[in-house]
Amino acid sequence: MLAQKTIEIIQSTVPVLEEKGVEITSRFYKNLFESHPELLNIFNHANQQKGRQQTALANTVYAAAKNIHQLHMILPVVKQIAHKHRSLGVKQEHYPIVGEHLLQAIKQVLGDAATPEILQAWGNAYGVIAGIFIDAEKDLYNEAGWEGFKPFKVVRIEKESEFISSFYLDSSEGIPAFQSGQYISLRISIPSETYAMNRQYSLSGSKDMPYLRISVKREGGIESEAGKVSNYLHDHVSVGDMVEISAPAGEFVLSDSAETPVTFISGGVGITPFMSMLHTLAKDQAEREVTFIHATQNSSTHAFSKETAELCAKLPDSRTFAFYSKPSAQDCIDQCFYKEGIIGKNDLEKILDNKEGEFYICGPASFMKAMIQNLIDLGVKQEKIHYEFFGPAMDLKAEPAAVS
Repeated sequence: MLAQKTIEIIQSTVPVLEEKGVEITSRFYKNLFESHPELLNIFNHANQQKGRQQTALANTVYAAAKNIHQLHMILPVVKQIAHKHRSLGVKQEHYPIVGEHLLQAIKQVLGDAATPEILQAWGNAYGVIAGIFIDAEKDLYNEAGWEGFKPFKVVRIEKESEFISSFYLDSSEGIPAFQSGQYISLRISIPSETYAMNRQYSLSGSKDMPYLRISVKREGGIESEAGKVSNYLHDHVSVGDMVEISAPAGEFVLSDSAETPVTFISGGVGITPFMSMLHTLAKDQAEREVTFIHATQNSSTHAFSKETAELCAKLPDSRTFAFYSKPSAQDCIDQCFYKEGIIGKNDLEKILDNKEGEFYICGPASFMKAMIQNLIDLGVKQEKIHYEFFGPAMDLKAEPAAVS
């Protein structure tokens, strides 16, 4: 429990955190990696380069300060971040290091405004907040079945679209159980890189497959941080090679309510967790009403189109729709797919007969922002809308909903 005086001091810093939060967290990460470069083996370098991690941490610190008198309000965010931390191998011993450098960054950015009283209050508050994360992560480590990363062999590689390939992973120790929609962290050492590279990929296969399947989109170029791992996987990893992964994690999972209609809305590679969910529906919940909506550029970038059709054929009350933003000349009209560029609110209104079910959204942040707003405008309750970020959870901003 925090003293009332500490709570009041923390709350008084909310306006400055809103204004300078990203500046503080940017300074924090710079100091952290200069003092502890070994932590670069844990953090996603691409998210650092793009500023995503700095923004995500600033949002978390701001939310904690704003709700310091009722920290239970941030528990859903804590749980989501805790899953990512467990997946990446963040441990209890890392938290004092983070606290030290966060207070240092606050002092450096705010200068004399960061009085000893404010720094003491934030030190106390950080201790309580860190304890919440440590407890949540301890539970997840206990549930996971193993700590750290284990070697898995690549037993099969399949091209799913122009940009996406699936990698099938097997282990002599057996395949871990997972929930449809969860992800794994993949750690790989690239010869030209000083530190290990970590990326998180949704499991796209069935829970009953004798292997794990991840489906990776080739991102950017090999020289960009965003493209280093995906391009290395596509260009240099072959059947028989070993990769390291951590135990499955994540809360973006299919609900068990067999009576509730479910709608999937995916953009680009955001289709991957929904393939696992479709496998589960086809096997265990075939009676559910299912609507599957996917947006991509054209048929050459449309991953899993055949597999989606085969799975939906096992679901008597299912419908599939595809939206192509840049249809090619050879794309032919298929009665199963509805092509009309980027998905708009009017398109969803025509498709959605039932707005009382569960809605799952995955894709680029701008795409998810547009789809969430469309659903809310159509009367879907916010608590029925579930979405998954690839990378740190950030505020969704209104941007053009481009997908590929």
